[in-house]
Amino acid sequence: MTAHLMNRISSGLAGRLGLAPLDGPPALVLVAHGSRDPRALETVRELADRVRALRPGLAVRLGHIELNAPLLPDTLASLDSGEAVLVPLLFSRGFHIKQDIPDMAAGAGIRTHQAEPLGAHPLLVQALHERLTEAGWRAPRTASERRTTAVVLASAGSRDPESAAGTRRIADLLAERLGVPVAPAYACAAAPTVDAAIRTLGARGRHRIAVASCFTAPGRFASQCAADAPGVASAPLGAHPAMARLILHRYDQALERPLREAA
Repeated sequence: MTAHLMNRISSGLAGRLGLAPLDGPPALVLVAHGSRDPRALETVRELADRVRALRPGLAVRLGHIELNAPLLPDTLASLDSGEAVLVPLLFSRGFHIKQDIPDMAAGAGIRTHQAEPLGAHPLLVQALHERLTEAGWRAPRTASERRTTAVVLASAGSRDPESAAGTRRIADLLAERLGVPVAPAYACAAAPTVDAAIRTLGARGRHRIAVASCFTAPGRFASQCAADAPGVASAPLGAHPAMARLILHRYDQALERPLREAA
């Protein structure tokens, strides 16, 4: 289906949509936030390599909002193709999605499509679950364990209420998969903090608490949230195979959108 979609975009239908025919599919640009932690750049590069391995022939590039090179405007300026899909390595709709990325894309000399954030999706939940399992989390085995078990979903946070709603949807999906309550918590700009969420769960009799890290890569926020965990804390999602598949899913969705609108 993906190859067929690419062919349609690069042929006669592209003309009816006002798009120029292309020699190949639009480039996929991973948009990372950026971090002073050197592990972050290494991680997103590894994730980009995994995406390339899943779809040979697709140009996969990396651009950052801040702190790391290449910055997104520089990546867009360097592209040979006249079209790109920007896939944010972010999990919900906040200021970066609504303002920073569109502003950077508007200054580019190429046509861009902005994909949805990674968001609430079974592939993301799979990655979160498997990272927790790798860190030592195990499902409750008895009714007593189930009554005392919970997970805190730690993410960056935003003042935008739409961002918090997106994080709650991720937490709800993860709770369905794990069979225990999952409480969203934030490193900054929103409440509750991870520590506050842990105390609230403890007051409700949930003393077997793990922290699921909803971060793409290591950095200050991820380390801060993990340090607050009373026990198991998962690693950032990084180059998990499900993350690479989710990125390609968001890329394909972004290309399908103009076709659906035309129909």
